[in-house]
Amino acid sequence: MTELTLTTVNLATPDPPALARFYERLLGWKITAEEPHWVKLDNPAGGVALSFEYDRAYVRPVWPSTPTEQQMMMHLEIRVDDLAGAAAHAAECGATFAEHQPQDDVRVCLDPDGHPFCLWLGE
Repeated sequence: MTELTLTTVNLATPDPPALARFYERLLGWKITAEEPHWVKLDNPAGGVALSFEYDRAYVRPVWPSTPTEQQMMMHLEIRVDDLAGAAAHAAECGATFAEHQPQDDVRVCLDPDGHPFCLWLGE
């Protein structure tokens, strides 16, 4: 079988530079490529990168999902060693918190475009 390597997760957005700068602040990663409708952040530790691509028809997702509203297509899982500190940092970067928080050791956050991401307490 041919080797397959996942290299990048791409998030749709109405404003790629703005969303990329949010994740740059949140994660401490650097923008490594920027075009008018596409921006990329590389993980300094290697592994999967994040990119942000313009979508003129973007509709903000609703979480938790409902059958009649735009559902999320995926979400990011971000391991942290200090949940309260990471949540405060995310809020300072511009994240908001989902009204429904299903677990004590996880904070469901929403980026400025409404993409959910979870901060979870690692061991």
